[in-house]
Amino acid sequence: QVQLVESGGGLVQPGGSLRLSCAVSGIFFSARIVRWYRQAPEKQREWVALITSDGTTTYTGSVKGRFTISRDNAKNTVYLQMNSLTPEDTGVYYCNTRETWGQGTLVTVSS
Repeated sequence: QVQLVESGGGLVQPGGSLRLSCAVSGIFFSARIVRWYRQAPEKQREWVALITSDGTTTYTGSVKGRFTISRDNAKNTVYLQMNSLTPEDTGVYYCNTRETWGQGTLVTVSS
């Protein structure tokens, strides 16, 4: 059974940083593309970033230059380093691979 467990969310001031983690189990992790999404209050879920099996990364425009996605295949974990956070980055962050989603971790950017 595939499981994704996110962690690392919390409350941070504007301009601050957080690192989210997504621990993956039940699959051949190193071969999978993994994506981060987020859902702000009263908004639709949006794609944020992805990382391929060979480490190629892609980002949505609003986070490019501020967020960095990475993976540690030895730990079956994908990370999302988020810098220069703004209130517009507030939301629940989910990781995804194919049809499987984690439960999400809440990020709140507020002074």
